[in-house]
Amino acid sequence: MHYLVTGAAGFIGSRVAELLVDEGHHVSGLDNLNNAYDPRLKQWRLDRLSSRRCFDFHQVDVCDRPALDRLFVKTRFDAILNLAARAGVRQSLIDPWPFLETNITGTLTLLELARTHGVHKFILASTSSLYGTHNPVPYSENTDTSRPLSPYAASKKGAEALCHSYHHLYGLDVSVLRYFTVFGPAGRPDMSVFRFVQWIRESRPVIIYGDGQQSRDFTYVDDIAKGTILALKPVGYTVVNLGSDKPASLMTVLHMIERILGKRAQIEFRPAHPADMNATWADITRAPEVLQWNPTVTLEDGIMKFVEWYDQNRTLASDIETSG
Repeated sequence: MHYLVTGAAGFIGSRVAELLVDEGHHVSGLDNLNNAYDPRLKQWRLDRLSSRRCFDFHQVDVCDRPALDRLFVKTRFDAILNLAARAGVRQSLIDPWPFLETNITGTLTLLELARTHGVHKFILASTSSLYGTHNPVPYSENTDTSRPLSPYAASKKGAEALCHSYHHLYGLDVSVLRYFTVFGPAGRPDMSVFRFVQWIRESRPVIIYGDGQQSRDFTYVDDIAKGTILALKPVGYTVVNLGSDKPASLMTVLHMIERILGKRAQIEFRPAHPADMNATWADITRAPEVLQWNPTVTLEDGIMKFVEWYDQNRTLASDIETSG
Protein backbone atom coordinates (compact mmCIF):
# COMPACT_ATOMS: atom_id res chain seq x y z
CA MET A 1 0.00 0.00 0.00
CA HIS A 2 1.06 3.59 -0.61
CA TYR A 3 -0.08 6.05 2.05
CA LEU A 4 0.05 9.84 2.29
CA VAL A 5 0.85 11.02 5.82
CA THR A 6 0.54 14.75 6.42
CA GLY A 7 2.38 16.28 9.35
CA ALA A 8 5.09 13.65 8.82
CA ALA A 9 7.68 15.63 10.78
CA GLY A 10 5.22 16.09 13.63
CA PHE A 11 5.13 14.11 16.85
CA ILE A 12 2.37 11.65 15.98
CA GLY A 13 2.76 11.78 12.19
CA SER A 14 6.41 10.77 12.27
CA ARG A 15 5.69 7.76 14.48
CA VAL A 16 2.76 6.66 12.30
CA ALA A 17 4.99 6.92 9.22
CA GLU A 18 7.71 4.87 10.92
CA LEU A 19 5.32 2.08 11.85
CA LEU A 20 3.77 1.99 8.37
CA VAL A 21 7.20 1.67 6.76
CA ASP A 22 8.10 -1.04 9.28
CA GLU A 23 5.01 -2.94 8.10
CA GLY A 24 6.30 -2.85 4.51
CA HIS A 25 4.19 0.01 3.14
CA HIS A 26 5.40 2.99 1.12
CA VAL A 27 4.81 6.35 2.80
CA SER A 28 4.88 9.79 1.22
CA GLY A 29 5.26 12.35 3.98
CA LEU A 30 4.13 15.97 3.82
CA ASP A 31 5.13 18.74 6.20
CA ASN A 32 5.70 22.47 5.81
CA LEU A 33 8.25 22.44 8.66
CA ASN A 34 6.80 25.61 10.18
CA ASN A 35 8.15 27.26 13.31
CA ALA A 36 5.10 26.75 15.54
CA TYR A 37 7.72 25.20 17.81
CA ASP A 38 11.46 24.65 17.39
CA PRO A 39 12.00 23.19 13.87
CA ARG A 40 15.08 21.32 15.14
CA LEU A 41 12.78 18.88 16.87
CA LYS A 42 10.88 18.30 13.63
CA GLN A 43 14.15 17.82 11.78
CA TRP A 44 15.28 15.26 14.39
CA ARG A 45 12.15 13.22 13.71
CA LEU A 46 12.46 13.65 9.96
CA ASP A 47 16.08 12.50 9.97
CA ARG A 48 14.97 9.17 11.45
CA LEU A 49 12.52 8.72 8.58
CA SER A 50 14.58 9.99 5.68
CA SER A 51 17.05 7.10 5.80
CA ARG A 52 14.26 4.58 5.19
CA ARG A 53 13.94 3.18 1.69
CA CYS A 54 10.14 3.27 1.48
CA PHE A 55 9.72 6.86 2.66
CA ASP A 56 9.79 9.99 0.54
CA PHE A 57 9.35 13.51 1.88
CA HIS A 58 7.75 16.60 0.38
CA GLN A 59 8.01 20.00 2.06
CA VAL A 60 4.53 21.16 1.14
CA ASP A 61 1.79 22.99 3.01
CA VAL A 62 -1.58 21.19 3.15
CA CYS A 63 -3.23 24.39 1.91
CA ASP A 64 -1.09 24.48 -1.25
CA ARG A 65 -3.59 23.03 -3.76
CA PRO A 66 -1.45 23.28 -6.92
CA ALA A 67 1.56 21.56 -5.32
CA LEU A 68 -0.61 18.84 -3.83
CA ASP A 69 -2.47 18.30 -7.08
CA ARG A 70 0.84 17.72 -8.87
CA LEU A 71 1.75 15.11 -6.27
CA PHE A 72 -1.61 13.34 -6.63
CA VAL A 73 -1.29 13.29 -10.41
CA LYS A 74 2.06 11.49 -10.11
CA THR A 75 1.12 9.10 -7.28
CA ARG A 76 -1.88 6.93 -6.55
CA PHE A 77 -2.52 6.84 -2.81
CA ASP A 78 -4.49 4.12 -1.07
CA ALA A 79 -5.37 6.40 1.86
CA ILE A 80 -4.74 9.86 3.29
CA LEU A 81 -3.81 10.13 6.95
CA ASN A 82 -4.28 13.81 7.75
CA LEU A 83 -2.17 14.29 10.87
CA ALA A 84 -1.02 17.80 9.95
CA ALA A 85 -2.38 20.38 12.36
CA ARG A 86 -1.73 23.58 14.16
CA ALA A 87 -2.14 22.38 17.72
CA GLY A 88 -2.18 24.09 21.09
CA VAL A 89 -5.04 25.66 23.01
CA ARG A 90 -3.22 28.72 24.38
CA GLN A 91 -1.33 29.50 21.18
CA SER A 92 -4.62 29.56 19.26
CA LEU A 93 -5.80 32.49 21.37
CA ILE A 94 -2.71 34.52 20.48
CA ASP A 95 -2.85 33.93 16.71
CA PRO A 96 -5.92 31.97 15.59
CA TRP A 97 -5.45 32.40 11.83
CA PRO A 98 -2.95 29.58 11.21
CA PHE A 99 -5.21 27.19 13.15
CA LEU A 100 -8.18 27.91 10.89
CA GLU A 101 -6.04 27.76 7.75
CA THR A 102 -4.25 24.48 8.49
CA ASN A 103 -6.98 22.63 10.35
CA ILE A 104 -9.99 23.64 8.25
CA THR A 105 -8.72 24.84 4.85
CA GLY A 106 -6.01 22.18 4.84
CA THR A 107 -8.52 19.45 5.60
CA LEU A 108 -10.86 20.73 2.89
CA THR A 109 -8.00 20.75 0.37
CA LEU A 110 -7.13 17.13 1.13
CA LEU A 111 -10.78 16.03 1.05
CA GLU A 112 -11.19 17.60 -2.39
CA LEU A 113 -8.04 15.86 -3.61
CA ALA A 114 -9.34 12.56 -2.26
CA ARG A 115 -12.60 13.09 -4.13
CA THR A 116 -11.07 14.15 -7.44
CA HIS A 117 -8.28 11.54 -7.46
CA GLY A 118 -10.29 8.58 -6.22
CA VAL A 119 -8.72 8.08 -2.79
CA HIS A 120 -11.42 6.26 -0.83
CA LYS A 121 -9.99 6.27 2.73
CA PHE A 122 -9.39 9.35 4.89
CA ILE A 123 -8.19 9.56 8.49
CA LEU A 124 -8.50 12.81 10.43
CA ALA A 125 -6.55 13.46 13.62
CA SER A 126 -8.90 15.31 15.96
CA THR A 127 -8.75 16.21 19.63
CA SER A 128 -10.25 15.70 23.06
CA SER A 129 -10.38 19.50 23.35
CA LEU A 130 -13.74 19.33 21.54
CA TYR A 131 -15.47 18.05 24.66
CA GLY A 132 -15.23 21.37 26.51
CA THR A 133 -16.25 21.73 30.14
CA HIS A 134 -20.01 21.16 29.99
CA ASN A 135 -19.95 17.36 29.57
CA PRO A 136 -19.69 14.64 32.23
CA VAL A 137 -16.59 12.45 32.21
CA PRO A 138 -15.56 10.10 30.79
CA TYR A 139 -16.30 11.56 27.37
CA SER A 140 -17.99 9.27 24.86
CA GLU A 141 -17.93 9.93 21.13
CA ASN A 142 -21.67 10.75 21.20
CA THR A 143 -21.13 13.58 23.68
CA ASP A 144 -22.02 17.12 22.58
CA THR A 145 -19.06 18.94 21.00
CA SER A 146 -20.86 22.17 20.06
CA ARG A 147 -19.17 24.38 22.69
CA PRO A 148 -15.41 24.51 21.95
CA LEU A 149 -13.38 26.65 24.35
CA SER A 150 -10.63 27.80 21.97
CA PRO A 151 -10.03 28.55 18.29
CA TYR A 152 -7.96 25.36 18.16
CA ALA A 153 -10.87 23.21 19.32
CA ALA A 154 -13.27 25.11 17.04
CA SER A 155 -11.01 24.50 14.04
CA LYS A 156 -10.98 20.77 14.72
CA LYS A 157 -14.77 20.80 15.02
CA GLY A 158 -14.89 22.38 11.58
CA ALA A 159 -12.55 19.74 10.16
CA GLU A 160 -14.73 16.96 11.56
CA ALA A 161 -17.84 18.53 10.03
CA LEU A 162 -16.18 18.71 6.61
CA CYS A 163 -15.20 15.05 6.82
CA HIS A 164 -18.78 14.07 7.54
CA SER A 165 -19.99 16.16 4.58
CA TYR A 166 -17.60 14.39 2.20
CA HIS A 167 -18.62 11.01 3.55
CA HIS A 168 -22.29 11.86 3.05
CA LEU A 169 -21.92 13.44 -0.38
CA TYR A 170 -19.23 11.30 -1.98
CA GLY A 171 -19.07 8.07 0.01
CA LEU A 172 -15.59 8.77 1.38
CA ASP A 173 -14.66 6.26 4.10
CA VAL A 174 -13.64 8.35 7.12
CA SER A 175 -12.13 7.57 10.52
CA VAL A 176 -12.05 10.57 12.87
CA LEU A 177 -9.72 9.95 15.80
CA ARG A 178 -9.95 12.10 18.90
CA TYR A 179 -6.54 11.96 20.58
CA PHE A 180 -6.16 12.45 24.31
CA THR A 181 -2.97 14.17 25.64
CA VAL A 182 -0.35 12.31 23.66
CA PHE A 183 3.16 12.09 25.16
CA GLY A 184 6.39 10.23 24.57
CA PRO A 185 9.92 10.59 23.13
CA ALA A 186 10.45 13.66 20.93
CA GLY A 187 7.02 14.94 21.96
CA ARG A 188 5.65 18.43 21.59
CA PRO A 189 7.55 20.90 23.80
CA ASP A 190 4.40 22.79 24.78
CA MET A 191 3.02 19.69 26.54
CA SER A 192 3.44 19.11 30.26
CA VAL A 193 5.64 15.98 30.22
CA PHE A 194 8.30 17.61 28.03
CA ARG A 195 8.16 20.82 30.05
CA PHE A 196 8.29 19.18 33.46
CA VAL A 197 11.20 16.90 32.59
CA GLN A 198 13.20 19.73 31.03
CA TRP A 199 12.52 22.19 33.83
CA ILE A 200 13.35 19.76 36.61
CA ARG A 201 16.39 18.21 34.90
CA GLU A 202 17.81 21.66 34.10
CA SER A 203 16.94 23.15 37.54
CA ARG A 204 14.46 25.64 36.12
CA PRO A 205 11.21 26.71 37.80
CA VAL A 206 8.21 24.51 37.01
CA ILE A 207 5.21 26.66 36.07
CA ILE A 208 1.77 25.29 37.00
CA TYR A 209 -1.34 27.10 35.80
CA GLY A 210 -4.11 26.72 38.37
CA ASP A 211 -3.72 24.41 41.36
CA GLY A 212 -2.31 21.45 39.43
CA GLN A 213 -5.32 19.26 40.19
CA GLN A 214 -6.64 19.49 36.62
CA SER A 215 -6.37 16.04 35.09
CA ARG A 216 -5.42 14.73 31.66
CA ASP A 217 -5.86 11.35 30.01
CA PHE A 218 -2.18 10.86 29.12
CA THR A 219 -1.76 8.41 26.22
CA TYR A 220 1.58 7.09 24.95
CA VAL A 221 2.51 7.94 21.37
CA ASP A 222 3.08 4.35 20.22
CA ASP A 223 -0.40 3.39 21.37
CA ILE A 224 -1.82 6.37 19.48
CA ALA A 225 0.16 5.52 16.33
CA LYS A 226 -0.97 1.89 16.38
CA GLY A 227 -4.60 2.95 16.83
CA THR A 228 -4.26 5.36 13.92
CA ILE A 229 -3.01 2.59 11.64
CA LEU A 230 -5.78 0.26 12.74
CA ALA A 231 -8.24 2.99 11.71
CA LEU A 232 -7.26 2.43 8.06
CA LYS A 233 -9.85 -0.36 7.96
CA PRO A 234 -13.18 0.34 6.19
CA VAL A 235 -15.66 1.87 8.66
CA GLY A 236 -17.98 4.03 6.57
CA TYR A 237 -17.84 7.00 8.93
CA THR A 238 -16.88 6.78 12.57
CA VAL A 239 -15.47 8.86 15.41
CA VAL A 240 -13.24 7.03 17.89
CA ASN A 241 -11.58 8.19 21.09
CA LEU A 242 -7.96 7.12 21.53
CA GLY A 243 -7.03 7.59 25.19
CA SER A 244 -5.73 5.67 28.16
CA ASP A 245 -8.97 5.80 30.20
CA LYS A 246 -6.70 6.49 33.22
CA PRO A 247 -6.55 10.26 33.81
CA ALA A 248 -3.94 11.71 36.15
CA SER A 249 -3.60 15.17 37.66
CA LEU A 250 -0.72 17.42 36.66
CA MET A 251 0.61 17.24 40.23
CA THR A 252 0.57 13.44 40.06
CA VAL A 253 2.61 13.57 36.85
CA LEU A 254 4.98 16.13 38.34
CA HIS A 255 5.64 14.00 41.41
CA MET A 256 6.14 10.93 39.21
CA ILE A 257 8.78 12.80 37.20
CA GLU A 258 10.45 14.02 40.41
CA ARG A 259 10.69 10.42 41.57
CA ILE A 260 12.10 9.16 38.25
CA LEU A 261 14.66 11.96 38.06
CA GLY A 262 15.47 11.84 41.76
CA LYS A 263 15.13 15.61 41.97
CA ARG A 264 12.62 18.04 43.50
CA ALA A 265 10.81 20.63 41.40
CA GLN A 266 10.83 24.37 42.11
CA ILE A 267 7.13 25.08 41.56
CA GLU A 268 5.62 28.44 40.57
CA PHE A 269 1.81 28.54 40.57
CA ARG A 270 0.07 30.93 38.20
CA PRO A 271 -3.62 31.70 37.52
CA ALA A 272 -5.58 29.10 35.57
CA HIS A 273 -5.96 29.76 31.85
CA PRO A 274 -9.58 30.37 30.72
CA ALA A 275 -9.26 28.11 27.66
CA ASP A 276 -7.89 25.12 29.60
CA MET A 277 -10.18 22.20 30.35
CA ASN A 278 -10.41 21.00 33.94
CA ALA A 279 -10.24 17.37 32.89
CA THR A 280 -9.95 15.06 29.93
CA TRP A 281 -10.98 11.45 30.22
CA ALA A 282 -11.71 9.13 27.32
CA ASP A 283 -14.47 6.59 27.25
CA ILE A 284 -12.68 4.03 25.04
CA THR A 285 -15.51 1.51 24.77
CA ARG A 286 -15.76 2.05 21.02
CA ALA A 287 -12.04 1.64 20.22
CA PRO A 288 -11.76 -2.11 20.92
CA GLU A 289 -15.13 -2.75 19.26
CA VAL A 290 -14.36 -0.86 16.04
CA LEU A 291 -10.56 -0.98 15.82
CA GLN A 292 -9.63 -3.89 18.11
CA TRP A 293 -7.42 -1.36 19.93
CA ASN A 294 -6.51 -0.95 23.58
CA PRO A 295 -3.73 1.14 25.16
CA THR A 296 -0.80 -0.89 26.50
CA VAL A 297 1.81 1.55 27.86
CA THR A 298 1.31 2.91 31.38
CA LEU A 299 1.87 6.53 32.30
CA GLU A 300 4.95 5.74 34.39
CA ASP A 301 6.52 3.51 31.73
CA GLY A 302 5.87 6.15 29.09
CA ILE A 303 7.46 8.88 31.20
CA MET A 304 10.49 6.68 31.77
CA LYS A 305 10.81 6.22 27.99
CA PHE A 306 10.60 9.98 27.54
CA VAL A 307 13.26 10.61 30.19
CA GLU A 308 15.53 8.07 28.48
CA TRP A 309 15.08 9.90 25.16
CA TYR A 310 15.65 13.28 26.83
CA ASP A 311 18.91 12.21 28.43
CA GLN A 312 20.17 10.63 25.20
CA ASN A 313 19.38 13.86 23.31
CA ARG A 314 19.97 16.34 26.11
CA THR A 315 22.02 18.81 24.06
CA LEU A 316 19.02 19.33 21.81
CA ALA A 317 16.20 18.74 24.31
CA SER A 318 17.52 21.06 27.01
CA ASP A 319 17.69 23.92 24.48
CA ILE A 320 14.16 23.55 23.09
CA GLU A 321 11.87 26.47 23.99
CA THR A 322 9.18 25.28 26.41
CA SER A 323 7.88 28.50 27.96
CA GLY A 324 4.49 30.06 27.29
